[in-house]
Amino acid sequence: MNIKHLYSLLALVPLCATADITTDKIYADHMVLQRGQEIPISGTCTGTDTLTVSFNGNTVTATVSDNRWTATLPPMKANAKGQSITITQGNDKLVLQDVLVGEVWIASGQSNMLWRLNQTGDTNSLRETATPHFRFFHSEPQVHTNAAAYGQREKDILNKGEMYKGSWSANTQQTRARMSAVGYYFGRELQKCLKVPVGVIHASLGGSEMMAWIPPAVLQEKYPECTTKEWLDSKYMSAWVRGRARRNIGADLNAPHPYKPAYLFETGISPWLNFPVAGVIWYQGESDAEIQDMEQNYTLLSDLIAGWRSALGNPKLPFLQVELPRINDRSKLRAYWPEFRTVQQRAAFKIPGVDALTTIDLGSKNSDVHPPRKLEVGTRLANLAAAKVYGKKIPYSGPVVAKVVPKGEKLRVYLGMAKKLKTTDGQPPAGFEISEDGQNFHPATAKIKGCSVELTAPQVNKPTYARYGWYTYMEPNLVNEHGLPTVPYAPEQP
Repeated sequence: MNIKHLYSLLALVPLCATADITTDKIYADHMVLQRGQEIPISGTCTGTDTLTVSFNGNTVTATVSDNRWTATLPPMKANAKGQSITITQGNDKLVLQDVLVGEVWIASGQSNMLWRLNQTGDTNSLRETATPHFRFFHSEPQVHTNAAAYGQREKDILNKGEMYKGSWSANTQQTRARMSAVGYYFGRELQKCLKVPVGVIHASLGGSEMMAWIPPAVLQEKYPECTTKEWLDSKYMSAWVRGRARRNIGADLNAPHPYKPAYLFETGISPWLNFPVAGVIWYQGESDAEIQDMEQNYTLLSDLIAGWRSALGNPKLPFLQVELPRINDRSKLRAYWPEFRTVQQRAAFKIPGVDALTTIDLGSKNSDVHPPRKLEVGTRLANLAAAKVYGKKIPYSGPVVAKVVPKGEKLRVYLGMAKKLKTTDGQPPAGFEISEDGQNFHPATAKIKGCSVELTAPQVNKPTYARYGWYTYMEPNLVNEHGLPTVPYAPEQP
């Protein structure tokens, strides 16, 4: 049996069962169903009688074939009252309890999305009382990519495609500790804002590159060279990814590995392909940013987004990215973070329904790739979703460069998303550079002029180009009236 067939079978493993009826594991007690969309629900059965599914005042008849059943519940309004789904066939009955209807999001990416709530030191959130209208499905990775050779346990798990284990959980002190911190804060704050139930489905893995999350159909069509045993030698694998994977699997490049193209999509996302969701939050890029190829990374990101939208059945599915933050690390591994932020912004600008969240002020002041301030990241993501997806009038962005106007020896940068500009430390704005040719930039002296910034530099007589935040590490201080940081900016290459 090939690994693709194993993945398909894994999606059918029941979490809830009677003697004769099961549901696929993604359907369980405490889940949240997406409001306003038809809801497929499926499983297995052994009988031949008519099978019905009842929920929220609806009763529908399932299609049964080869011991598989599938039913579709009609679109429903949000419902914060926990209700039961009752599945009946003859004398057999299966009941899923405490099911809500609201908004469902997928949270995915690499280690900064995986970073658990109990790793943040946020004891207040760990100890807060249960919030009954926020639920989550935390997919716990069963194999990581530590710098050591895999033993038989890891090899068996990966060969079986059993990369993740998890279930739907109500939000309690006992269940939230290992949940993704960013996913948790996002869901909690979005639920408070929308005042409807919210569910967050989390599946991520530390160090994972985009190629591991590319759907297999996209892989076969656009990246066939990554379907062979030479996948690790492809230009899409960074030196860090290549080194870590070789350390894990040695010379057996046919062996499955979490970073193998499409592997994480098939094990972490494929089980959810028939489960309607409202959108995706995505925190990833640290591994791909090692490669200084903006066109390659933009193409990968675009294909990933398009592939997810196609696989999840929604060509307009909102996709909210967390931009790479700052990091005080001068190594080659982090050298091209400014370029990758530009890739993320370009996707947000060019692809409808895609946005990028600036966190340049929240990154590490040292070389730690895991910034500690996950609360602000999750909260800003919730505000971004509330504003851009749900139409709430809520601040969601810092100042954004709108236009750059040369004025002799000076350059004026006009910023949108701000009624007022100020600095957090009372000093002139930091992080601006100017250039005559768009290639050679020099640090600029900046002065706030209303909702614009005037720039000069002694080395530049006739400045034409400006950029902002083009640093791996910086101490940003320019914010709008809401205290949100200015979005990094770079001009198109002349």
